[in-house]
Amino acid sequence: MSTNRLLHSQSPYLLQHAHNPVDWFPWGPEALRKAEVENKPILVSIGYSACHWCHVMERESFEDRVTADLMNEHFVCIKIDREERPDLDNIYMDAVQAMGLHGGWPLNVFLMPNQKPFYGGTYFPNHKWKQLLANIADAFAKHEDQLAESAEGFGRSLNRRETEKYGIAAGEVSHDPDDLVEIITKLTGQFDSEWGGMNRIPKFPMPAIWLFVLDYAILSRNEALKEKVFFTLKKIGMGGIYDHLRGGFARYSVDGEWFAPHFEKMGYDNGQLLELCAKAFQVSKDPLFLEKVTETVNWLEAEMHQEEGGFHAAQDADSEGIEGKFYTWTYSELEALVPDEMPWLSQLYNLKPHGNWEEEVNILFQTKSYGEVAAEFGMTESALLDKLNQVKSQLLKVRNQRVYPGKDDKVLAGWNGLISAGLIQAYWATGEKRVLDLAVRNLEFIREKMIHAGVLHRSYKNGQAYTPAFLEDYAAVIRASLMAFEASGNTAWLQLAQQLADFCIEQFFDETDGFFFFNNPKAEKLIANKKEIFDNVIPASNSVMARNLHRLSLYTYEEKYAVLASNMLGGMKDLILKEPGFLCNWANFLLESIVPTAEISIVGNGAESLTKTFQQNYFPNQVVSWSETTTEIAPILQGKTPDPTGNALIYVCFDRACRKPVSELDEAAAQLPYLA
Repeated sequence: MSTNRLLHSQSPYLLQHAHNPVDWFPWGPEALRKAEVENKPILVSIGYSACHWCHVMERESFEDRVTADLMNEHFVCIKIDREERPDLDNIYMDAVQAMGLHGGWPLNVFLMPNQKPFYGGTYFPNHKWKQLLANIADAFAKHEDQLAESAEGFGRSLNRRETEKYGIAAGEVSHDPDDLVEIITKLTGQFDSEWGGMNRIPKFPMPAIWLFVLDYAILSRNEALKEKVFFTLKKIGMGGIYDHLRGGFARYSVDGEWFAPHFEKMGYDNGQLLELCAKAFQVSKDPLFLEKVTETVNWLEAEMHQEEGGFHAAQDADSEGIEGKFYTWTYSELEALVPDEMPWLSQLYNLKPHGNWEEEVNILFQTKSYGEVAAEFGMTESALLDKLNQVKSQLLKVRNQRVYPGKDDKVLAGWNGLISAGLIQAYWATGEKRVLDLAVRNLEFIREKMIHAGVLHRSYKNGQAYTPAFLEDYAAVIRASLMAFEASGNTAWLQLAQQLADFCIEQFFDETDGFFFFNNPKAEKLIANKKEIFDNVIPASNSVMARNLHRLSLYTYEEKYAVLASNMLGGMKDLILKEPGFLCNWANFLLESIVPTAEISIVGNGAESLTKTFQQNYFPNQVVSWSETTTEIAPILQGKTPDPTGNALIYVCFDRACRKPVSELDEAAAQLPYLA
């Protein structure tokens, strides 16, 4: 069996290609030097371990000796795990889109020996791939100067700043509530009224959109808008995109009904959707959302948690070479296992004797509520749920005997930050201490194993942290640390957040335009330093960072954080109004700026329990701190005292000016602001 240099990698995705006959290199000086010395074009192929079409292209082309010979003869071939190196993925994805081509994964890009791209694409069937390799090899041999000229043009395009491209200049932000109305009007015009979500196919959950809409609906007291959020979340939670037996969400559905997903489960989606479902439960008290929260936490703990406290990155879509095989059922399988329950189970999950999906298999897909199905079969809803939980347990035992999908077992700092934030919100929703313990242990793991000499690292595997982190990682870990401070009262988390934020300002901040680079320009020289400003399936690292700085300023009373954050928002304001669908985390920061952020301190005997009860109800746009005793440990707590008997008082403050301290939660809630 052949091997290549990827054999020494940590990444499960790179290791999947370690026995290809292609002479793959990991990204690094050895490959880049070889291209320059031998004057060969570079082929960069980017993917990730849970990517279905990446596996297909590997089977068809990278495992094929004839194709590999063609690649090895004419190119220096580099494999990149996009999850380990999102900075390189951003650069070359931008390049392919600048060429007028569609992006996606696998991403295959051809570069000149100086790393500048001249052509690319995504998945190619084997015959087209071999044809393309031959054509590019021929063009490089005969017209290298023309390719170099083309690459120079794309290089210039890549180096154009995002702020310049979109006419952004950091500056003061104006506070006009009518702007929020305009944003919401544009967004609601894009909602799918039949299936929820945005009116697009394929359908991605896009948590940042619904987190903003929920916050706006609460602060504007708009019940109809709240229901639109709940409607979308119910459709997602009932859809085939949700794993009804174990918990957890797949990345997206290929259709417009949340029915058939690509079955990969990613840490970043599940962290955000856990947070969103937890907030939805806190506001609505709908048990369906609690079910999704509980099951997803259980899945994270059972299948994604590693022994040191980190969470693995992803689970594949494929097992035994077939997409979704692990998750789907033939009708006859189910009939043999739970024959007496098939009438109501078939109604609940739209099961068909010849399958409701391809190859005569069924995806569990719920379109009727538990109450509707129970009524149809003369049961109470609680009786149906009792039966359903027994059936789920039985089917899960059988499913667990199947060959599991592959797992990407590296730990990614940013994705773990998103998971920790989701777990803390789930703790506030459920009151279960074990959920908070999972989050705190995760953050302790990041602090102890992934930060060396003050530098956070992106990836961790086999006892080793590697690759200096990107802004995405810092932003997510800072946010989760601030939430951990709120939940635990431990100021070490506030100190960690501040330490990491200060590092970002020193290393990532671009004073010429007032925004942060995605990569640390001081850590490694790349052909372009990019800034991430658009909120996508993961919110933009700049928008998360801006909101972090806003919150840090309220905890620490350090004005420098507030100024940076406000100037970033000021620069983005016009773009938010123009394209809110891809700037919803920014829009949420605009909402936080228009409605004053409540600074809540709870001090005295019983502060912990009072805070926990307070947090069980979701109030947007607030920072919370608490202590059982009078303390100076955080500026936000300074000068706050208990009542004369030593019992806890709640201080609701705005811009460091406090309302009358109160002892009852409903009195404190009455002091919180809403949109006029």
